[in-house]
Amino acid sequence: MKKLKISIVSGTYNEAENIEEWYERVQKAISPLRDRYDFELIVIDNASEDDTVERLKVLIENDKQLKVIINNRNFGHIRSPYWGIMQATGDAVVYLASDLQDPPELIPNFIAEWERGWKVTYAVKQTSQEAHLFHLVRKTYYRVLHAISDVPLINDATGFGIYDKAIIQYLRSINDPYPYLRGLVCELGFPIKTLEFHQPSRTRGFSKNNFYRLYDIAMLGIVSHSIVPLRVAGFVGLVLSVCSFIFGMYYLLQKLIHWQEIPLGIAPLIIGYFFGLGLIFLFLSLLGEYVVSILTYVKNRPIVTERERINFD
Repeated sequence: MKKLKISIVSGTYNEAENIEEWYERVQKAISPLRDRYDFELIVIDNASEDDTVERLKVLIENDKQLKVIINNRNFGHIRSPYWGIMQATGDAVVYLASDLQDPPELIPNFIAEWERGWKVTYAVKQTSQEAHLFHLVRKTYYRVLHAISDVPLINDATGFGIYDKAIIQYLRSINDPYPYLRGLVCELGFPIKTLEFHQPSRTRGFSKNNFYRLYDIAMLGIVSHSIVPLRVAGFVGLVLSVCSFIFGMYYLLQKLIHWQEIPLGIAPLIIGYFFGLGLIFLFLSLLGEYVVSILTYVKNRPIVTERERINFD
């Protein structure tokens, strides 16, 4: 009887200090399962500037099940891992980060839930060793996104988990050049199992989670799965316009009735000007996020272009 295949996918960018330990811990985690499953390991490298690729090529010499994709350039933290997942050929796909903040030891737990019939199982961060303020901001964002989203989303999930091949086939049929994986999976409507875990801190190398990257993920999640901010902006703008018109008419009427008693004040003019200008910039920036999202779709560019593939048929 032919064994089922499990694909394990991870993205790298300047992870030379972690990639060997990642590989060893993944191998140790799946070793007890090799009598029941075949495994393929896919690493997609986002044009690393250190010797990550060289270290991967050393590992490949002793393991033909390890497959490597090397991108032409850095395509970012969203597109590159997604493209790696799309190249998997397994009956189920496990995705985890290569910085070891996604513990490979959870892989057997994911597979066990998949065997029980769950199409998707996500690891959610119950606790984390990241800075308390940063952790609080992240949790607050997830809950706000969950509250305004058009579909129920999974709080504190990063994409670390297992996906049945049926999920992957659906994702392949979606022509999304800048895909928000967690949101797309929730859009499909399949029940999702969650496993709580403690996220360790990074012990080697440098975190890629700078402010821009986190802002990018946050705004992508909002504009991809909610029109509430746009509706709120339109409603608030309408209300303020009506209030401004009423106030203007009242002030004009009072001026006409009490012409000598009400001097033309500069303070209300300045306050009103800057208040209105601030609202304009606020709503324009929000509208700009949606325009950027539309522009990304219209361009219809490839998710990733590859420089090299190793060990692929």
